[in-house]
Amino acid sequence: MRLHSIGTTGGCMLAALLLSPLQPVAADPAPASAAGSLRIAQFFFADFEYRRKLAEYTAARQRYEAEADAYWSVVGDKRRLRMAKRRSGQQTSPDDYVLTQPPVYSGPPPPVDPSAPEQEPPARKYVPVVADFLSAAAQEFNFAPQPPQSEIEYKRAYAKAAAAAGLTRDQVVRIYGFESGGDGKYDVQAGLEYPRPNARAISTALGYNQLMAANSVELLAEKGDYFIKVLNAKAVDLTGDAKKAFERKIAVVRAMIAFSRTVPDDWNAHERLANTSKGLGIHALNLDKDVGPLLQTQKLLDSVVYARRHGYAGTLSAAELEMMNLTGDGNGLDMVMMPLAWRDRVPTSNFFRQGGYERNRIASRANVVAKLLAETNSRMDEEARLQGAKDLAAVFPRSGAGEARNP
Repeated sequence: MRLHSIGTTGGCMLAALLLSPLQPVAADPAPASAAGSLRIAQFFFADFEYRRKLAEYTAARQRYEAEADAYWSVVGDKRRLRMAKRRSGQQTSPDDYVLTQPPVYSGPPPPVDPSAPEQEPPARKYVPVVADFLSAAAQEFNFAPQPPQSEIEYKRAYAKAAAAAGLTRDQVVRIYGFESGGDGKYDVQAGLEYPRPNARAISTALGYNQLMAANSVELLAEKGDYFIKVLNAKAVDLTGDAKKAFERKIAVVRAMIAFSRTVPDDWNAHERLANTSKGLGIHALNLDKDVGPLLQTQKLLDSVVYARRHGYAGTLSAAELEMMNLTGDGNGLDMVMMPLAWRDRVPTSNFFRQGGYERNRIASRANVVAKLLAETNSRMDEEARLQGAKDLAAVFPRSGAGEARNP
């Protein structure tokens, strides 16, 4: 990309091309010669304008990026400081947060090079979908998840697992509504919640709580022994072919657990495994009527247990629990434990990295903590009125839910 301006030199070149005394000038130039001179002049003018706009854009973009880099660097520094204070039992203050909103680029758009050939827009990165998860499970583990006979059967299994874990009906139903659009099926995937032309998956997030493939791998690595215990208990009551099939399922889950533990218990390592064919096969467990509800429940339960372990003694509201689901347990709890008086002042940017913040339209629109919680609650109110949420509420056990337990 050429960044210099043609300036005076370019103007002289153009004049020389058109008026040079070294070139014979016809008394009555032919129309073709006049047209050619006009095209040359237009080309040089367009090129001059492009270079001028490019210089303006480059300067504006560099100013913005320097400002943004500095802003997000301070956000990260203050986040690490807050975490260190909490680990040592110190109190935080508003000064431990960045209290200004992130910079927004407001300069000119990038200009189009008039001399560059037209190019096709870059192809979007392919995001695996349910068919890919099923194919990977069959290929890597010779396994096909057992689907529910109906949506309500999966909802009953999920509600039973959630109630046994100590989650409340309000938490479960409202988060289901928020994450799945209020009427999502057990196999709903992010980007494909609603039937529309050219719909495409935007991530591997799957199911009632929109678990990513990396979540599935991590949950197996960390809680796989508990899942096996639950499945073994269920197998006791089975007989004949049904028992053999269920034991085969348990054997597959054991193999998946073993694979998930081939790397350190670290999110980045689990994410790398999730992007392999075996990792995608593990993600297919969410579609199994026996294992899927355990995975979907455990993700929420882990957040509740994390909050309890770090000093939060109350019952998390659905919106507060969703903050932990949305931004990660540490960032979410940071919001939850923040004094109410601060929530109108502290920008939501404090709880994201730059890329995640810019992709999250809700967080960047509801740009302080109080607004983000309010908008989340408002959306939950709307989605909880839809049929899927009503069905889940109807099958949630009226008794049996108690204190969240950590298996």
